[in-house]
Amino acid sequence: MKLKKILNNNAVLVIDGRQEKVAVGTGIAFGKRKNDVIETYKIEKLFVMKENEKLQQLLSRIAEEHFLICEEIITYAEETLGTKLSEHVHVTLTDHVSFAIERIEDGIYLQNKLLNEIKILYPKEFSIGLWALECIKEKIHVTLPIDEAAFIALHLHTMKLGEREYAETILQTTIIQDMVHYICTYLELEIVEKDISYQRLLTHLRFVLHRLSTKEHYSMDQEMLAMVKVKFPLAFSCAVEVKEHILKKYDMDIPESELGYIAIHLERLKNNKI
Repeated sequence: MKLKKILNNNAVLVIDGRQEKVAVGTGIAFGKRKNDVIETYKIEKLFVMKENEKLQQLLSRIAEEHFLICEEIITYAEETLGTKLSEHVHVTLTDHVSFAIERIEDGIYLQNKLLNEIKILYPKEFSIGLWALECIKEKIHVTLPIDEAAFIALHLHTMKLGEREYAETILQTTIIQDMVHYICTYLELEIVEKDISYQRLLTHLRFVLHRLSTKEHYSMDQEMLAMVKVKFPLAFSCAVEVKEHILKKYDMDIPESELGYIAIHLERLKNNKI
């Protein structure tokens, strides 16, 4: 492998055969010049990515320690989640975390308005986000707010192979937050984040939106649906209002077969007086 370009002390662009690759290793570029041989034992990670150019640009612009920390976070995430993340995560997560660190050092804090929903909808990813904050604090003595754990969680969730894109996940989580706010206003309820009925509702709404996107639905038989309407009139009325609100605001039509199940969750929520 021959060195083509030094990106920073710990990352270089190499030519391996006819292929360009990004090689990462502690001090891998030390004392090296163009066309020098890069010893394989010094390489800790080797990237062959569609986005090699973006990764090169990023590595040349951010602090080296930010990249090394993010690689540690990505490795930990893949081990914890038991799945390989999309290669895109090396660019998107690193870019986000590096910028977040810079913002905090400049005294700029960004609130994550979806924090509570993310904690409940993506608990494994959020726990990794918390681990990441501790890692960053330990390695470079920068304390990021808990909001950043939620941002990291979203990046990890969307980078699991087969999952939705980041923007689509944000939209879905925003819609769920909007639905919950509408429900609480309609039923005059106060949210208690740790209440299991609230957590179940969030999870159910997430799957409702997923089924809408895949055009699959729960099918509640008409007899059961009629019983829900009679037995839980306020909860079902609220479900209908939520359906109209979401249709008008997001052009998403929740079928009646889903409303019965939503009403059951709302009744439980209402009875627990959240």
